[in-house]
Amino acid sequence: MPPGGGWADLPPELVCNIADGLDNLKCYGSARGACTTWRFALAPPLPSLLVDHDDDPAKRHTAAAIERRTTATSILARRSFKLNAIPSGKKCLGCCSGWLALSVCIDDVRSLLSLFHPITGAEILLPPLVYDSRLVSKVVFAPNPTYDDFMAVMICDINRVAYVTAGARRWAILDPINLTIGDQLIDLLYHENGRVYCLTRFGDVHVILLPQRCRREPIILEGHTSTYPAVHNRQIFQMHGTGPDLNAPATIETLLSFEGSNLSFDVVTSFAPPYNTISSFTSVKNLVFCDGSLYQIWRNATCTVTVKLPEGGRCRVAHDEIFVLRYDPHRRPCWDVVTDLRGYSVFIGRNNSMSIYAEGIPGLKGDCVYWIGGRGRDEGMVFDMKTGRSIPCFPLVDGVRLGSLQSTICWYFLSNK
Repeated sequence: MPPGGGWADLPPELVCNIADGLDNLKCYGSARGACTTWRFALAPPLPSLLVDHDDDPAKRHTAAAIERRTTATSILARRSFKLNAIPSGKKCLGCCSGWLALSVCIDDVRSLLSLFHPITGAEILLPPLVYDSRLVSKVVFAPNPTYDDFMAVMICDINRVAYVTAGARRWAILDPINLTIGDQLIDLLYHENGRVYCLTRFGDVHVILLPQRCRREPIILEGHTSTYPAVHNRQIFQMHGTGPDLNAPATIETLLSFEGSNLSFDVVTSFAPPYNTISSFTSVKNLVFCDGSLYQIWRNATCTVTVKLPEGGRCRVAHDEIFVLRYDPHRRPCWDVVTDLRGYSVFIGRNNSMSIYAEGIPGLKGDCVYWIGGRGRDEGMVFDMKTGRSIPCFPLVDGVRLGSLQSTICWYFLSNK
């Protein structure tokens, strides 16, 4: 270091050597925040793949399985960072703004849920869910929750969702959503202002309008402060014969009616040919907002199929082939396949779906769908809309690919922006 110099005067290669010894995500992030020079020298650690090494089948019966480990594998820095381990016995059902939604089953009809931050180790306990825990598939929640200010929504059945806000002692379970026979809910997307979008296997979309968030206050019981929220909404009504619901009412409606249309969902008229037929063969579907537009991401997760089209001809849908459809409320059909994402890339999975403008971010490709799965393994994959192909996000290192071995949970971000 030259006389009178400072940390910002260190050569970038020396800064990188220093950062190589920082395997904790919090420490590495702090190093990037030291000064502008360090920030440019060190690759962003996020987005990352969240990896739970307790789920690694190669280590499940070895001494390495005794200590559960959770890491974030960065697709830009090409390395892994240590996090606070996910508490033993808990399953991750969602992720947003650095927080994870965790659950642990007490029995077949009761689950304990919490929001956990793997960097700080903070955990916010949510009211218990009294429902068939085997039917709970995904949880989304408002960004940056706190103990006295949170809002969460979950899929808790094939056609039902439940929600809870700070100030409530229990989850409110909404009435069944009217779906086409054979259809079911498969994805949730928390957008903004208490708005949650629900997606079905057939491509139908419903919008939940949640009540305004309110802070909970402690209740004094026999000289002690209760950890349960206070009652903010004094209106009491019966919820499926199980007692009072302490959440303010929420409403749910179809996407078309939410946009002011009187039309109802129909596969034939909602999707342009041949995608009105292909919809039945793409069992994995996700929603994402990108550059102000709503998209559906479809993937054929079963096997390669040849589809006979009603209008004539055939269409081949390859295994893990991906289709990206954009919603336009002013045209019919309102969903149609697009060939680009206007320079953005999207990240879908168990996390609340995210989009990032890729220009100027080394290592991140625009017009790509980053997903998890493929080849029978839970590993990070990237689908390039220009080539129509998916490849692993990470190269092989000593015969092992980072973020693979069926241990990948979801994409991990610290912000919802």
